[in-house]
Amino acid sequence: MKAKALIILNPCSGKKLGLKYIVSICEMFEDAGYQLSLHLTEKSHDATQFVLDYGKGAELIVCIGGDGTLNEVIYGIMLLGVSCPIGYIPLGSTNDFASGLNIPKKWKAAVNAVIQGTPHKLDICKFNERYFSYIASCGAFAKTSYSTPQNLKNSLGHLAYLLEGVKDISTIKPLHLSLLADGEKLDGDYILAACSNAKSVGGVLKLDPSRVDLNDGKMELMLIPTPKNAVHFAKILQCLQSKQYIAPYVIFKSCSEVEIQTDASFDWSLDGEHCPACKEISVSVIPSAISLMLM
Repeated sequence: MKAKALIILNPCSGKKLGLKYIVSICEMFEDAGYQLSLHLTEKSHDATQFVLDYGKGAELIVCIGGDGTLNEVIYGIMLLGVSCPIGYIPLGSTNDFASGLNIPKKWKAAVNAVIQGTPHKLDICKFNERYFSYIASCGAFAKTSYSTPQNLKNSLGHLAYLLEGVKDISTIKPLHLSLLADGEKLDGDYILAACSNAKSVGGVLKLDPSRVDLNDGKMELMLIPTPKNAVHFAKILQCLQSKQYIAPYVIFKSCSEVEIQTDASFDWSLDGEHCPACKEISVSVIPSAISLMLM
């Protein structure tokens, strides 16, 4: 019998290449011996609902779209409680998550990587009652992922995030956070706070890959304190560029649990999708929660 594969396509992701290549993609999976069930999203949360409705019994769930679509697919898998491996064909605007895992950027190579690859366990993180696959952030570079117009994302990609992020740096108000990270208390004003399980933050800040393991039961907490003056800000930029995270300019640590208290005056971004403000936040790691097909 043929293995059953559920394919979920977001036709609006990135430059809308999914629709252009979907027939060829389906043919490749069928030639590899899969029996396919194809579903196209039309609005937010459709991908999650498709997994809940059709994911039980599937031997492979393929996501074609951007990191936000993948987030919805993973959310559905977590809610459904299945251990089905995921195949990711990254056709979004920036594809941070895919880049960090060396998933091919070209669609045909990405499909082959799913077909010929093997399941690799990866941690997933939880932000209160919501799941995220690679980053929860607020402040500079955070809101750009969901506030940048889609046509700008499509035409400029990472540059769009960079331009919007730099604009945020000059206008953003300091965020006051009180944190408890694996028992260590941190309290202060920050221009960026991020809990991530990835090798980049917001498509702009690249983390030191030697300090990031996507399946170690830990996430990386990055805090950038509000600069006191131009010299202080220059040192922050120097630390980020060199990937030398030196306190007090950049606070960087690996941890498994972070409790955060805020005044709830600012929103968050989860995998590039908007998350409303809240006063009390609990972020935790779920070790080896999903399996992703990788070469």
